[in-house]
Amino acid sequence: MIKTTHKNIDWLLILLSVALIAIGWINIYSTTANDFTSFNFQANYGKQLIWIGSAIILALFTMVINYRFYPSFATPIYIIFTLLLLTVLFIGNTTKGATSWFGIGNIGIQPAEFAKYATCLLLARYVSDKDCDLTKSKHLFIALIIIIIPMIFILLQNDTGSALPFLFLIFALFREGLKSWILISGFTAIILFVLLVFLNQWIVVGIVSVILFTILWLFRKIKRNYPGVLLIYALIIVYIFSIETVYNKVLKDYQRARIETLFGKIEDAKGIDYNVIQSKIAIGSGGFFGKGFRNGTQTTLNFVPEQSTDFIFCTIGEEWGFVGSSFVLLLYALLICRIILRAEQQREAFVRVYGYCIAFIFFAHFTINIGMTIGLMPVIGIPLPFLSYGGSSLLAYTLMLFTFLNLDAKTNHWT
Repeated sequence: MIKTTHKNIDWLLILLSVALIAIGWINIYSTTANDFTSFNFQANYGKQLIWIGSAIILALFTMVINYRFYPSFATPIYIIFTLLLLTVLFIGNTTKGATSWFGIGNIGIQPAEFAKYATCLLLARYVSDKDCDLTKSKHLFIALIIIIIPMIFILLQNDTGSALPFLFLIFALFREGLKSWILISGFTAIILFVLLVFLNQWIVVGIVSVILFTILWLFRKIKRNYPGVLLIYALIIVYIFSIETVYNKVLKDYQRARIETLFGKIEDAKGIDYNVIQSKIAIGSGGFFGKGFRNGTQTTLNFVPEQSTDFIFCTIGEEWGFVGSSFVLLLYALLICRIILRAEQQREAFVRVYGYCIAFIFFAHFTINIGMTIGLMPVIGIPLPFLSYGGSSLLAYTLMLFTFLNLDAKTNHWT
């Protein structure tokens, strides 16, 4: 076993995470501090400072644990957090329509954030097994079930934002042999969903029918392809009518409104579209260098709701401008790329798969949150890693990253 020394630890990853946490706290302070003459631990910036201290303790604890603990206890950890996801449905607190929090005094704990960590561990444990072959239906099915189970419980909590990043774990499986047709199927499903937002289901069925039967005609001499194309056609038709049912019968009015607003089908500047409009105004008004610390009107006058949590990036855009925003984007890009690079250098499959899993979780939060603040994604409520206010998210991201740092420091690399 390799002993952990300061030379084995990837200090660049630690530096990047610390930089993001510091930037996050400065901007949380900017959005929530009213009195500069005293420090208030009851304000969000004060609470976040306490969470940062807790995250430091958790990081140190995570680093000193024997690295073999993580693959050995991946299954129990997954079961515990899955049970917590189920339990919160019955005794959790409901906030903004989502029953996803445990209230412990003045502290709120969201198990969905920690469930991402648990899912990454178990997925890495299963996929890294020498007998696992993702080209086989049985093994692929089990891997997808590991991802889907926590997603279902989170969706039952009415917390779509926390469920969506789990889908990005599928990208991590491609490094381990997942076939490309699954990715193609996913993009096809997204395109069909967008078409169904604008067009009647029968029109979409007609478009699909013309395309697939044209393919059959073009390749009419290769008759062995007929059954496969017809099966695909049948599955697509089922999917179209299923989406139509879910969209109109399952999704709530505000969820449909957010989707339709995103694609420009409806406009509601004072209602569902208000947050995004104000966020874009804030980011755009920052210009090249920004208005400076505490000088943003959208920030100081609280025009943007949830500005210290889901919409913290608009604070950065307004106060620090294009330069500050680009710097934050660069930090995230470096963080994600560095994790993937270190994962790729691993000799142990478990560490490699786990590294890819957390990299794509970070990537999911990063792309969805920033896309949401600039109007490219629907507003679904998802924090920006290390920047957004919140104890559960900060502790969960710290746990993900420092578990990887522990594994990375104590295992062998390819030279």
